[in-house]
Amino acid sequence: MLRACVLILYTLPLFTTGLKILGLFSHLGKSHFLVVEPLLLALSEKGHDVTVISFFPQEKPPPRFKDISLKNLSMPGLELMEVDTSGSRRVKYEGVLLIKMFADLTCGPLLSSPQVQNFLKGDLSYDVILVEFFNSNCMMAIVEKVKAPTIALSSCVVMPQWNDHFGNPDNPSYIPVMFMDYSDQLSFLERVENTVMLVFNKLYFNYVMDPDTQKIVNKYVAGVSSIAEVSRNVSLLLTNSHWSLSRPKPYVPNVIEVGGMHLPQHKPLPQNIEKWINESTHGVIYFSMGSMIKGHTFPEEKRNMFLRVFKRLPQRVLWKWESDMPGKPDNIMIQRWMPQYDILCHPNVKAFISHGGMLGTTETVQCGVPALVMPQFGDQFTNAKALEASGGGLIFDFWRDDEETLYNKLKQLLEPSFQQKAKQLSARFKDRPLPPLETAIYWVEYVARHGGAHHMRTAAVGMPLYKYLLLDVIAFLLAVITAILWITYRIVKFVGRKIIGQSIKVKTN
Repeated sequence: MLRACVLILYTLPLFTTGLKILGLFSHLGKSHFLVVEPLLLALSEKGHDVTVISFFPQEKPPPRFKDISLKNLSMPGLELMEVDTSGSRRVKYEGVLLIKMFADLTCGPLLSSPQVQNFLKGDLSYDVILVEFFNSNCMMAIVEKVKAPTIALSSCVVMPQWNDHFGNPDNPSYIPVMFMDYSDQLSFLERVENTVMLVFNKLYFNYVMDPDTQKIVNKYVAGVSSIAEVSRNVSLLLTNSHWSLSRPKPYVPNVIEVGGMHLPQHKPLPQNIEKWINESTHGVIYFSMGSMIKGHTFPEEKRNMFLRVFKRLPQRVLWKWESDMPGKPDNIMIQRWMPQYDILCHPNVKAFISHGGMLGTTETVQCGVPALVMPQFGDQFTNAKALEASGGGLIFDFWRDDEETLYNKLKQLLEPSFQQKAKQLSARFKDRPLPPLETAIYWVEYVARHGGAHHMRTAAVGMPLYKYLLLDVIAFLLAVITAILWITYRIVKFVGRKIIGQSIKVKTN
């Protein structure tokens, strides 16, 4: 009893003293915000005061939650993507150019907005800052002004440019660059391409994107030093990944995997969807290309190919589709919106057809449903390869695979053996010391308690490249070995001459 009272008294300050938390999220993609939203709400419900600058304000914010909404700044078209009809490998190389476009179009309007300008004139005393590390360092202007311990969040696997901020290894021999379509088993040519892409992404971000963002920042926010230096001063990175799905990688102590922290307890389905799923004797296939890709952008010949394959299958199909669908078979139900996570966790759902976004991939793994993935852009190629390598799905080449390949791969996913592999992956994904949301909350409070977490940083942070790669050591050792070999050669040559000279004298005598 006494020990329990002491424990309560010891931990009391952690729960009675609410933190002032600032969240900074500058990307227009709704899926990115959906990753961090549950963390922000959970921190508010725990008694912390949470202020969030984003494009996605709460409809009914909790009592301790304050939105600084940028919703009216949304640029038409940035929140929508079309199905890529080219299938060109160029899409992978242009990934970093795409995120620069997002950054350039949003950074200026965001920083110059009355909402942000008024915020910067107000009370800037916060205990901790949460900021997304994605397409630019634009929000570092606000971080510089607030000057509080900062935690970065990544809605996808860690992008190449951020690893250097934490001294995190990113060996291209087995860690694929986010935009590439590789797993962790790379051939020689794949390692060559992966290495080139790693170097290109880092150089482009550091020497093109950051300087351009710095110019925008200087235009709208006075007195900001180097945003690159501010971003390197971040204490911790919470990344939306988990080794069971994204493949094992080495992480330094201040890079924490919290993949799945956005997943709630699944809820009952709408009555019409529940009835449709329950009445399907052979189970249901769920089809969705996420929130950013709209169904009407599907090429007609591809849509008809899927319709013919679905007609051949005994399963029913739930297809997220935003318009009319001519020629739809009776075993397909279409709706503009569907509760994806709740559908995937229904025991009668047997497969998921997806574009490979990180949220949908995480949800299908959590629910133990195998996926057929048709990646389109960004990290979807890497997610698809990782899911396939982990036993949770198959990849369908949207541009090159034909109708029979689609049919055979869906049949393979529906086999009991593949269903079992997906359940095993789900068990590994969920088997953790703490649920991912609780893990994220712990580390936010940890950073606030200790006034930052620079003590968790390795000595690799800020280390010159020649030191990190031991180029000076290698050069020194090569010089020593060369000197030894040269001296040995001279000695052998000298001794050889003496011996030969003596031999000639003996013969002459």
